[in-house]
Amino acid sequence: MRVSINILFIATLTEVLFSISCGSVDTSNTSITFNKDIAPIIHKNCSSCHRQGEAGPFALITYQDVRSKAKTIAKVVSKGLMPPWPADTSYSRFLGEKILPNNEKQLLLDWIAQGCEEGDPKMKPEVPVFPTFSRFGVPDAVIKISQPIEIPGDNRDRFLVVKMPYELERDTFVSIIEYVPGNRMLSHHVNGHMVHYAESGKRNVFEGPFAVDRDDVGTLDSSYRAIKLLNDDGTYPLLVPSAFNYLPGVEVQQYPEGIGGYRISRKGVMLLRDVHYGPSSKNDVDTPRINLFFAPKPPERPLLETQLGTLGISDIVPALVIPPDTVMRFTTRATIRQDISVVTINPHMHLLGKSFWAYAIKPDGDTIPLIRIPRWDFRWQYFYTFPKMLRIPSGSVVVAEGVFDNTTSNPNNPFNPPREITGTNGSMRTTDEMFQLIMNFLPYEPGDEKINLDPSVFKNKGL
Repeated sequence: MRVSINILFIATLTEVLFSISCGSVDTSNTSITFNKDIAPIIHKNCSSCHRQGEAGPFALITYQDVRSKAKTIAKVVSKGLMPPWPADTSYSRFLGEKILPNNEKQLLLDWIAQGCEEGDPKMKPEVPVFPTFSRFGVPDAVIKISQPIEIPGDNRDRFLVVKMPYELERDTFVSIIEYVPGNRMLSHHVNGHMVHYAESGKRNVFEGPFAVDRDDVGTLDSSYRAIKLLNDDGTYPLLVPSAFNYLPGVEVQQYPEGIGGYRISRKGVMLLRDVHYGPSSKNDVDTPRINLFFAPKPPERPLLETQLGTLGISDIVPALVIPPDTVMRFTTRATIRQDISVVTINPHMHLLGKSFWAYAIKPDGDTIPLIRIPRWDFRWQYFYTFPKMLRIPSGSVVVAEGVFDNTTSNPNNPFNPPREITGTNGSMRTTDEMFQLIMNFLPYEPGDEKINLDPSVFKNKGL
């Protein structure tokens, strides 16, 4: 659900408003240089997103890249907008936190204020090499769209059902399914399923069409028939729901061997059940791809998923209707009926979101912090992964509280003057609202609390 255009707007605006100018200060007495001090900070915190094909609207890799955007960098860093990490780290901690330490932040700001000196060429660092179209490296297989998805420039949301067929050498297992949008500017979200075909069930998985607009064909069943998803005899093939997803800021997580992952058939389809593209004023296209990373054996503990709130297992109180010129708080809660080990959580709201808070209340009354987002940012909706699995005992109540701002004080409000916004019909349109807490978990087993989920730890151990 990306609104990357806002990032571009911020970048352009801050170039105008911020007065620092590299090269305007005498730097003969300074020892802060890009080559020695700043490049490691940029490469560690910025370059992975600010490079070709990723979320950042401009590159931040070389000295020239950084120097040309110094005014913008100073502005967003000083305000805490970059690196983007909405979650409050004083409340709960997660893997991959994008937090710039105060000493590095100050060093970066001082370097800009002092004139952006490049430094000794002999200390120039090597330009980092990142995997192309992946966060993990070279995939074992890549599934590409058969033809570009056309996005008409009629300024309306689009919800498509898309199939991406494939054939492998044999049935196998995957540990990671990585969805990579070709058009990050308009890609709002994707809910992805796997479809398995028996050898005799579907003669040709590659027959088209490959994409239909749900508004044009009506129901999901009609959409599936339109893209010829069914077996040759008209029956439904085996479908694995929510095998992969995409949201703005989402980074696929790698888990220790045996946790997560799926069996994948030799012949099948990656079904993009909901491909949501935001409004566009010009004709555009998207060419997504799906990277597969194989696993040596089947998962011992497949991840389970549940969600509270919109389209989930719990009601929202009061009903999610936000009158104009109001700031309102909503709550949703659900009781856990068995001991579970929570691995990741994903809070979700749209443009009127102001803050998000989730926690669990144990049967003895103690509270388990889950996540607190004091300043909701629609552009960054991570799947937050705990460093170690978080046990929530049976009988606990999981609670999520969301505050929505439907006033002119909300710069993301899509309407001026504000209108009544609803989220009671499950609409996924950007200008409607949603309030969800999605949780990936495992049935609890003794010792889960000690399992380290940090890939840098279990990969180094050869797991």
